[in-house]
Amino acid sequence: MDYSLAALKLFCCQLKDARQISSSPPSMTLHGIRFQRAWCQGVVVSGPDEGIFLLDDGSGVVELSLQAEFLTLGWKSGMYIMVVGLYVAGDPPQIKVHKIVDLSAYPDRESLWHMEVIEAYNLFYSTEAEC
Repeated sequence: MDYSLAALKLFCCQLKDARQISSSPPSMTLHGIRFQRAWCQGVVVSGPDEGIFLLDDGSGVVELSLQAEFLTLGWKSGMYIMVVGLYVAGDPPQIKVHKIVDLSAYPDRESLWHMEVIEAYNLFYSTEAEC
């Protein structure tokens, strides 16, 4: 993992546009921005109890792959969470999570997240990206 590459703040719908590039270490590109890790936030719509862990941010769904130590922390459907992890292209897209945080207690979390992603794109990323 190349930790010099930033984790991109992304909407789930943007992950489908990411393309793998041949580099060392392997990485992805989205509108000309090279990355390995994605940072997403949303509602857990299917938790470990259902057999597949899915996150929905309102724009799309991404599957989460959690290490065993994360599975014991009581993640449930309906929780609002933040995840950062290695992005793996597929259908559905998948994030191999290395950081997960429960943000359910923060009332403006979803609207603030949308503003953060939009601001990141306006300031740092390509303005061509759309869902």
